[in-house]
Amino acid sequence: MRALGLMSGTSLDGVDAAIVETDGEDRVTAGACLTMPYDDALRARLRAALGDPAAGQAVEAALTDAHAAAVEALLAAGGIDRRTIDVVGFHGQTVLHRPAEGRTWQIGDGARLARATGIRVVNDFRSADLRAGGQGAPLAPAYHRALAAGLSKPLAVVNVGGVANVTWIGTDGELIAFDTGPGNALIDDWLLEHTGRPIDAGGTLAQQGAIDAPVLARMLRHGYFDEPPPKSLDRNDFDAAAAAGLSPADGARTLTAFTARAIAAAVRHFPAPPLRWLICGGGRHNPTLMAELAGVLHRPVEPVEAVGWRGDSLEAEAFAYLAVRVLKGLPTSFPSTTGARQPVSGGQAHLP
Repeated sequence: MRALGLMSGTSLDGVDAAIVETDGEDRVTAGACLTMPYDDALRARLRAALGDPAAGQAVEAALTDAHAAAVEALLAAGGIDRRTIDVVGFHGQTVLHRPAEGRTWQIGDGARLARATGIRVVNDFRSADLRAGGQGAPLAPAYHRALAAGLSKPLAVVNVGGVANVTWIGTDGELIAFDTGPGNALIDDWLLEHTGRPIDAGGTLAQQGAIDAPVLARMLRHGYFDEPPPKSLDRNDFDAAAAAGLSPADGARTLTAFTARAIAAAVRHFPAPPLRWLICGGGRHNPTLMAELAGVLHRPVEPVEAVGWRGDSLEAEAFAYLAVRVLKGLPTSFPSTTGARQPVSGGQAHLP
């Protein structure tokens, strides 16, 4: 099937759109992809909606329309006939994630998107997993395993978005997955507060600073890191205020080191250490963060492009792949990735 995936992560930077051709199992061929950044007004509305149901409902139509625009742009850029697309996998925008309370909320109107694009849409990937006792996240591990079929294992794939998550793939295809801690979110929040810029582009501010060891040690004592997986986080479960009082550069460097060490702490939950670490998501564009990871992981740390994957579109590709699995009734999550009682095929389908 030919599927188009849409992903808007907790970094709130925009919509990634990507096409894959797949059987929903081990055959995957990547097609066209693009990223459409949110404009400043929509990004501000989405940031205000985090944890606020009323604000989330108010911005849902605009969020959905931004995704419809991304679909149209991708089809136009690739000269692709929409009739050749079997399904759109629409993740939506997470504004609240409280799995311990049985709650997760991704705004995005699947029926509205189907009407706007004229293509069948699958959305609401997480609710069924929560009903089965799972965390509802992370959901990309099945796709990571499909892509990694020919790679040496054990292998770790880390997505560094607003929150960072890891997929550990064993030699027999065993999956373990969970959120490791903050990804870019605390760094982005710190930059916005102290410089007015939304990200630490190129890790340049952090590179100018020094790690505050007491602050870093205090942050690493958070109980989350000792909790056994499966486990997952809301974007706002950690707070950049822990670095209050530091200079802008020292705060950026300390928060960058915290993200790296939180990822390194994941190793204690793996059956065996990975042979290599592959990094996707926006964090791999931050040389300071990548250097920190290399310094604490003691194994090769590489962007996923090193094995021919596309790091900026990988999550969008994953939701295209998962949409096909939903249509085929195949599991999209597993006890070892989300904690669900049994493998779950989630998602809701909407016809145009």
